[in-house]
Order: sequence, then structure tokens, then C-alpha cells
Amino acid sequence: MILGLTGGIASGKSFVADSFVECGASLVSADLLAREVVNSGSPTLAKVVDAFGLQILTAGGSLNREVMAQKVFADPLARHRLELITHPAIAHLAECRLAELKKSPHDLIVYEAPLLFEAGAESRVDQILVVVIDPALQVERLLKRDEISEAEAKQRVTAQWPQADKVQKADFVIDNSGSLEQTRHAVTSLYHYLVETVGSGSSRP
Repeated sequence: MILGLTGGIASGKSFVADSFVECGASLVSADLLAREVVNSGSPTLAKVVDAFGLQILTAGGSLNREVMAQKVFADPLARHRLELITHPAIAHLAECRLAELKKSPHDLIVYEAPLLFEAGAESRVDQILVVVIDPALQVERLLKRDEISEAEAKQRVTAQWPQADKVQKADFVIDNSGSLEQTRHAVTSLYHYLVETVGSGSSRP
């Protein structure tokens, strides 16, 4: 089965994804696919440059992610314009990678997608796990991770769907507000439940 893994920014999705891999799951990361589709010289990057100008490129011709992030998190219209360009390319690549994995036996395939709901990608997965975190801790971790101001951190959090909305659409929820060991234990328990109890026959309606 394919488990969609999503959650808010700086909620710990990557740690949860890595913990699933440690248990034996296969992983497809939408974040890595998003980087792949805008590699230097790609048609998608060319479309992004057409939409936002050469200032979003580094001197070497690759996407300047910091500049791009500042543009899209400060402007919902700019973010929507970027998503209209990148989401179809990410979707195509994700479907190809997931289809390839499904050709051979896998106990569990995890599709880590921060914008799973926003991109309307629920149909790619059988079940959905949402990772949540205490809002104050979320901002604190984002400040440390991205070295940005508190105002910028809060702006990036509010640019995404609220955690509560994601939880309402989830099949499973893991709270990552505690220790890493607690989260790892929750992942291990869910992995065994999905593999042994749910199996490949359970899918979303």
C-alpha cells in the first residue's frame, strides 16, 4: 500500500519519513521531486524564469531557493503562480516513481508530500498520515532551521493549510511535539499495524 505522509512546515515530516525507511518502507519524497523538476536546464525551470524573471536564478543558472521562497511566502498570488507551473511536473514524476515501485513487492511505500492536500494529490495514496506539532514549537524549529525572523516563520506557517484542517482529512495522526524516541516509537507501531493489519487491500474511498 501507499501511505501519504504530510503535515505543516517544520513539523518533522522528514524525520518521520526516515523512521519509516528504517522500518523497511520505500520512500518517494515530493520535496526531492520538486527539486528535480527545476534542475538547471529543465523545461519547468524555464517556465519559472519566464514567470518570475532572471532574478530568481543564481549566478550559475540554478534556482535560487532563498529568493524564490521570499517571493512566494510573502505573496499568495505568486505562490499560486509557482504551483501552477511546478505541481503538474511533480505530479507526473511522482506517479511514475510510485508506479515503478508498485511493480515489485513492497510492504509499504511512503509518499512524503508537504502539499498533499493543497495539490489535490490524495488519489495517489491509499491512506494518509498527518504529522502535527505544537504551534509554538513549530515556529521555534523553523527559526532555527531556516535562520529567518519570527515574522517570516509565522508567515510561512500561515501560508499552508491549518494543522486542524489536515487532521480532519487524515487516517492517522502522529504528534511530533515530544522526543524523537517517542516519535520513532509511534512510527514503528504504525508501520507494523499497516503492514500486518491493513495490508495492501485498504485504500481511501
